[in-house]
Amino acid sequence: MDFKLVSNFSPTGDQPQAIKELVQGLNDGAPFQTLLGVTGSGKTFTVANVIQEVKRPTLILSHNKTLAAQLYGEFKQFFPDNAVEYFVSYYDYYQPEAYLPITGTYIEKDLAINDEIEKLRLSATSSLLSGRKDVIVVASVSCIYGIGNPVEFAKSILHIKKGDLLSRNKFLFKLVENLYSRATENFERGTCRVKGDTVDIFLAYADYALRIEYWGD
Repeated sequence: MDFKLVSNFSPTGDQPQAIKELVQGLNDGAPFQTLLGVTGSGKTFTVANVIQEVKRPTLILSHNKTLAAQLYGEFKQFFPDNAVEYFVSYYDYYQPEAYLPITGTYIEKDLAINDEIEKLRLSATSSLLSGRKDVIVVASVSCIYGIGNPVEFAKSILHIKKGDLLSRNKFLFKLVENLYSRATENFERGTCRVKGDTVDIFLAYADYALRIEYWGD
């Protein structure tokens, strides 16, 4: 699927020339290019047009979460039909372990993980490994810290389609291997539940669940 830019505006002023030169530079393999412009001059819109033209998966790096969130929202609006993802650190708070030799005090590691950001990180990973080419990932510099070997990550993906032969117990075992927990009361993201020959999976990277029905087979 190609990138489809949705906007009520068209490039004006210096933007058409900038888009043309940036696209040409990318096609020629330029190692880097710089787009200059004052605040409010439409640099994000210009880059969106470049993405549409070159049709490549794109990584957009920001130096902090606040700007990354703003860019994520803008690109979501520009490309509503494409996979625009958000990948930043999921720590709301992080205190590394420490030792104070003067007082002999040991401070334990303490952290708080933002569940919503963790979902968005998993969604970004899912889009990248799905084989889609129309992916834009807006990230902070924390994306330099890998989430694991992509080859091993890809091996954990479960491909299921109607008519497959897959025993219920083997399927549940694979879900547990992928760190899904069995829900008894609270059915939430990252859990699964079983009722007879029906298996419900609340995806860890989305806000919806899937239902697999075996119909006794």
